[in-house]
Amino acid sequence: MIFRQLFERESSTYTYLIGCEQTHEAVIIDPVKTELMGYLNLLADLDLKLISVLDTHTHADHITAAGALRAETGAVTLLGEQANSFCVSRALHNGDQIAVGKLSIKALHTPGHTDDSYSFILEDKGQTYAFTGDTLLIRGTGRTDFQNGSAAEQYASLFEHLLKLPDNTWVYPGHDYKGWTVTTIAEEKAHNPRLQVRDLAAYVDLMDNLKLPNPKLMDIAVPANRACGQY
Repeated sequence: MIFRQLFERESSTYTYLIGCEQTHEAVIIDPVKTELMGYLNLLADLDLKLISVLDTHTHADHITAAGALRAETGAVTLLGEQANSFCVSRALHNGDQIAVGKLSIKALHTPGHTDDSYSFILEDKGQTYAFTGDTLLIRGTGRTDFQNGSAAEQYASLFEHLLKLPDNTWVYPGHDYKGWTVTTIAEEKAHNPRLQVRDLAAYVDLMDNLKLPNPKLMDIAVPANRACGQY
């Protein structure tokens, strides 16, 4: 597997490039539009053909490069069916398998941060990798107070799905604001303060009282991202 983790400083967004060593096909997860040329240069450097662009959800803090990458490379753009996006090449459904050469990535619907939130699960050579978007962060979880978010749904996404992955699963989140790059399921079970709640009611109470300001770009980013970043 060819793998790169890329970082956009303004929104502290992680973007992931995954490629098949045998076929040189690749996908990009959560690309940021301002970083477009960097992605294209990296694809060229690694001799990779981009076949799919995946967004974990409709982002509120940055504008996706999905549409621009499709225009430049002919790649297919994918976003959860719940987004009701008119521009994506194909809507994602829970359980969909996304082929990347000899690799296969499973789309897992993990709502809560937004209703269209998906995680992407990859198994390669006995190791599981989870790209969790804003559902599960390093020592945190994504806010649930806009875009049809739901603390109760996020609790189910976490405790009934993501935390049931193997303990040694590498977890790559959509953001990190402290400079941490990766974690594991076991590490988050043990040390993530939001996962130490006693039950669903306690989690809902915790998330409903965060009182966070809206992202600065929310009014621009959400409609732009429903249009694949073309605005």
